[in-house]
Amino acid sequence: MKLLQIHEPGQTPDPHEDAAAVGIDLGTTHSVVAIWHEGCPVAIESHIGSSIIPSVVAYQADGSVLVGQAARDAFLSGAEDAVASIKRIMGRSASEAKHLMPYLAETIGEVKEDSVPRIFTRSGPKTPVEISSDILKHLKAMAEEALGKEVREAVITVPAYFDDAARIATRDAARLAGLEVLRLINEPTAAALAYGLDTGAEGIYAIYDLGGGTFDISLLKLEGGVFQVLATAGDTALGGDDLDRLIADAFLDACKAQDCKELPSCGAGLAALLGKARAAKEALSESEEIRLSLRGAISDEAIQSKEESGFLRSARNDEFTLSRTQLAKLATPLIDRTLEICAGALEDAGLNATEVKGVVMVGGSTRLLAVRAAVERFFGKKPLLDIDPDRVVAYGAAIQAHQLTGGEEDHLLLDVVPLSLGLETMGDLAEKLIYRNTPIPVSASQEFTTYEAGQTGMQIHVVQGEREMASQCRSLARFELTGIPPMAPGGARIKVTFQVDADGLLTVSAEETTTGTRQKVEVKPSYGLPFDAIERMLQESMEHAREDITARLLVEARVEAQRLLKDLEAALAADASLLSPQEQQAIAEAAKSLKAALAGDDRDLIDAAQMALSHASASFAQKRMDKAIGQALKGSHIEEL
Repeated sequence: MKLLQIHEPGQTPDPHEDAAAVGIDLGTTHSVVAIWHEGCPVAIESHIGSSIIPSVVAYQADGSVLVGQAARDAFLSGAEDAVASIKRIMGRSASEAKHLMPYLAETIGEVKEDSVPRIFTRSGPKTPVEISSDILKHLKAMAEEALGKEVREAVITVPAYFDDAARIATRDAARLAGLEVLRLINEPTAAALAYGLDTGAEGIYAIYDLGGGTFDISLLKLEGGVFQVLATAGDTALGGDDLDRLIADAFLDACKAQDCKELPSCGAGLAALLGKARAAKEALSESEEIRLSLRGAISDEAIQSKEESGFLRSARNDEFTLSRTQLAKLATPLIDRTLEICAGALEDAGLNATEVKGVVMVGGSTRLLAVRAAVERFFGKKPLLDIDPDRVVAYGAAIQAHQLTGGEEDHLLLDVVPLSLGLETMGDLAEKLIYRNTPIPVSASQEFTTYEAGQTGMQIHVVQGEREMASQCRSLARFELTGIPPMAPGGARIKVTFQVDADGLLTVSAEETTTGTRQKVEVKPSYGLPFDAIERMLQESMEHAREDITARLLVEARVEAQRLLKDLEAALAADASLLSPQEQQAIAEAAKSLKAALAGDDRDLIDAAQMALSHASASFAQKRMDKAIGQALKGSHIEEL
C-alpha cells in the first residue's frame, strides 16, 4: 500500500475526463479517501502531505469553513465553533447528542426529546448531516486535486451497527457534498476486503474495529473470493472518545483543589481538554510517559493542585504526567467491554476463539498497546498489523468502488442484518420476517389476514429487535394499507414483503393479493437508536428469552380464543335457530368457561377451554355449512353441477 499524489497540486480538474469513484472512510476521529490506482488501493494525501484527515470542522466569522488539521488546531485551542466527533450523533436525537457530546451542550441549547440536533455556529445552525457533508466536500476536493478529474461517486464506510437512521444520514451528507453513494459498506467488511486482497488470506477471520466513536467485531469466512459475514456485534458509542473523556476526568481530578472555582464541564474549555487528552493518549503509543500542560483548557487560577492523584502526578502548577501503565489502567473497563462483545459474536457464530485464523486490527484506537495485548490474550494469537489500521477501511472502500465501476469482480461480499426485522401483529406480538445475522441483500415475505369482519384497512407497524413483544422492540415505521375488500375475518390475504438492500437499508411493502392493492414505504426514522439500545436489545433478548416466549404463547392463546368467541357470537346472531335449546345451553356454558379462563394468565387453561368450546360448537359449524351449501345449490339441477 502507498500514498498518492497523481496530479500536480493546484491543477484544475478536466471536466472532459472520466469522473472518478473513490472509497471514503468517514471516521469519528479521522477520515481517509482512497482510490484504486495501478492495481492496488492507495490513499490520497492532503496539501500538507497527510492522508489521515482529522474529522473536525471549524466555522469562521467570515463564513469560511476549515476542515482537517487547521480545524483540529482550532478545536484544541478551545474555539467555540469547532466541532469534532460528529459521527457519534449521526442519526440521533438532540437529547442523545447532548449526552454523548457534552462539550456541544451549550451550542445545542434546549431541545425537544425527538428533535434533530442543531449546533449553533457563526454560520448558523448546523445539523450533523451538514457538518459531515463539509468533511466529505473536503475529501472530495482533495481527491479531485490529486487526480485531476471530477469525483462524483463514492463507496462510503459505516460501522456495522449503524442503524437505518444513521445510514440514511450518511447518504444524505454525501448527497449534500455532491457525491452519489455507490454503496454503503460496513467498516469491518471493508477491512476484510482490503486484507484479503492484499494477502490472499482464506479461513475465518475476526475484524476487531475500535475507532474514535464506535466498536465493531465481525467474524468473516474468506473462501474462494467470497467474503461471508458469519456474525457481527458492537456498540455504536464505544471508542477512543470514551477513553479521552476518562483521561480528561483524571486530569480534572488531579487539578481539583479545595478552593478551585473554575473547571470546565462543557463548551470550548472541555473541548480543548478532550483534545489534549487525545494528544496524550496518542503520544503514549510511542512514549512511556507524557507530560501535559492544561493551560488553555482551564484557567490558571483553577490549576492549583500539587498533590498526587490516583492517576496523574503534578509536575508543577499547570503540568501533569501520564504513564503508559496508568493509561492502560484507565482503558481496562473499555477494553473489557469490547472483549465481552467479541465473546457474544463468537457465540452467535457457533465458534470458539481457537477457530479464528487471524484477528485484523482496524481503527486508530487499536494502536493502544493495551488493546493489542488484551486482544492477543483473548484470541490466543498475535493480532494482524500488516496494513495501517487507520487506512485499511478506506482501502477496502476503494476496492469496492473500483469493482462497482467496471473493475474485475474478484470478490463477493455477503454482509448481514445486525438486528431482526419484523412487524406487529394482534396482541402486541413481534412477528420476525428477517432474523439478525441474515446475509444481505435479502427479501422475505409472509401472508397475514384481517381480524375484524368487513375490515377495509390494515396498519403495518415495522419493528426492529429481538424481543417477542412489539412494544419491547424499536419502532421503525408505520403505514396503512387501504382498499381491502370487505370480507369475513381471515378472508383477506395481505402479503407483506421486507427488502434489505446491499447498503442495509430497509423497504417494506404490503399487498392485498385478491385485488392487487399495494402500499410501500422506505423506512426512514427521524433519528437513530439510543447509544446503548442495540446492545441492550440483544442483552435483554437473552436475559428474558424464557419469559418472552411464555408471554408470546399466552398472547397467541388469548388472540385465538378472542377470535373464536367473536366469530361464534356473530354466527349465533345469524343462525341460532339451527340449534336446539340444549345445544345453545352447551355452547353458552363453554363460552362462559373460556371467558373466565381469559380473565387469568393460565395458558393451558385457556387452551383447554378453547378446545372445549370448539368441540361444543362443532355440530353448529356443520349445520351452518350445510345451510350455506343448500342455499348455494337452491334451484339448480344435478346435470348443471
